Amino acid sequence: MAGDRRQGKILSGDGMNTTALIHVVDDDESLRNALLRLLAAAGFEARGYASTGDFLLHPRTDRPGCLLLDVRLPGPSGLDLQAALQQQGITLPVIFLTGYADVNSCVRAMKAGAVDFLAKPVTRDTLFDALRRALAVDALQRSARDEARQLRAAFASLTPREREVFDRIVAGRLNKQIADELAISERTVKAERAQCMAKLKVSSAAELGRLAERRQQLSGE
Repeated sequence: MAGDRRQGKILSGDGMNTTALIHVVDDDESLRNALLRLLAAAGFEARGYASTGDFLLHPRTDRPGCLLLDVRLPGPSGLDLQAALQQQGITLPVIFLTGYADVNSCVRAMKAGAVDFLAKPVTRDTLFDALRRALAVDALQRSARDEARQLRAAFASLTPREREVFDRIVAGRLNKQIADELAISERTVKAERAQCMAKLKVSSAAELGRLAERRQQLSGE
């Protein structure tokens, strides 16, 4: 049991252990409760919902976790919920667990980014393997969001002039060229360049270039 309980422990962005929260959406009460007991025994905090509407009405906190979701539900389907979460910008990883594993539903779910599409009944090992992968996806997404926030904050700290110098450095301009384009002295360019590097915590033009590329990747520009 001690080994099982460690299943639910993952590392948060700050290196502290935290218990993942698994959302279980299934209208079969007996199965839902069985899943909740299994997850609790493995060390996860788990919450159950009987329908898509029940899940959407429940307050959600921004914490590590994933969604274990049936396809056929009262009212909007699990696939509808997956689409609604995407429209709202909620990136909670989704694992489908269903007794109706038809090809069309599976293809639609996976194309929309589901981590897995499991058929009922599912073995414990298969379920926990899918959960591990979903939580790994969640951790990567959270890390990328944290990195993007840090980069936005760092770039927001640049003055307009520092940003002008930065843009020209990453474009490959020399100090003299930047000075000519901005009608300032090379000494001023060097000072603004030093400020950019200090604020962005880099030590070379190459690092500035890599930082610019990473910012573009994370922003999707």
